[in-house]
Amino acid sequence: MALKKNEKLTYASAGVDIEAGGRAVELMKESVRSTFRPGVMADLGGFGGLFALDHSRYREPVLVSGTDGVGTKLRVAMMVDRHDTIGIDAVAMCANDILVQGAEPLFFLDYLAVGKLVPEKVAAIVSGVAEGCKRAGCALIGGETAEMPGFYGENEYDIAGFVVGIVEKSRLVDGSEIKAGDAVIGIPSSGLHSNGYSLARKTVFEVAGYGVDKYIGELGRTVGEELIEPTRIYVNAVLPLLSRFSIKGMAHITGGGLTENIPRILPAGTAAALDRKTWRPPPVFGLIQKIGSVDEEEMLRTFNMGIGLVLVAGAGDAGSILEDLRGRGEEAFVMGEIVEAAEKCVIYR
Repeated sequence: MALKKNEKLTYASAGVDIEAGGRAVELMKESVRSTFRPGVMADLGGFGGLFALDHSRYREPVLVSGTDGVGTKLRVAMMVDRHDTIGIDAVAMCANDILVQGAEPLFFLDYLAVGKLVPEKVAAIVSGVAEGCKRAGCALIGGETAEMPGFYGENEYDIAGFVVGIVEKSRLVDGSEIKAGDAVIGIPSSGLHSNGYSLARKTVFEVAGYGVDKYIGELGRTVGEELIEPTRIYVNAVLPLLSRFSIKGMAHITGGGLTENIPRILPAGTAAALDRKTWRPPPVFGLIQKIGSVDEEEMLRTFNMGIGLVLVAGAGDAGSILEDLRGRGEEAFVMGEIVEAAEKCVIYR
């Protein structure tokens, strides 16, 4: 489109509102500051976040980092027009990933790209990030909000996160000591978490034709409420175990499900034999499977099927670990054992 006579373009007329960005920062400041923990060295507004390590706690500190997004679960947030929980998912996907290596999350940064910057909406999204950081015990020390008109629709956005944690080198959890006879312990998920949403959305919205406000009796809530349920963050459940027990391996059950994620921590010559009768997946998985006529094998390699985190420990420690977790209000159970096998895999019984 040609310019009118004497018309001058501005950044705002091109779709980027710098003043709205400033208002968004003001609205999110309180949420961000509520996450600060010892080690944070700078307030908002700098070009980089500063964090000082407490060297008195570590002899050989190892930094562990991770990054992830939320995937097409974002589409559900847009459909229900609720944006204050999706940030929890962004933190969870990152914090749980470094936790399984024994790391304590220290700080987090977020990247938020929007089609149109609405300060209140951005502040709601960041409030979810802050809540996730509080649940993970890490500080939100920086981030970026990019307004990208013409790239995203006005109501569209994407979010990614980046976390850095720390662990003593001698206490890294890498699965190398796992052996046949060890117990496999499961800690439940809160539902779908943030994986498999392309299949889940196709099933409930396209095949079943449900809207987000459709109430489903077996779920006890609407489709939108079920699908927007935030990912569990396991930091508070697991960190205390690492100082009390020998946890040999841990797996965050994300895309690929139990089938793909558990073998990532197994040594050669071992497999995980899981007893499907030891747990009952939440109703949402059965709903998806029934509506979409999804094969059981496909379900197991797409969704977490109700298990968000898996621990591997010596069989003799399993009872004490369960007692510790349950004593702190956490549900957990032995769901199988490690067996000798020609290839690393999961065997369902």
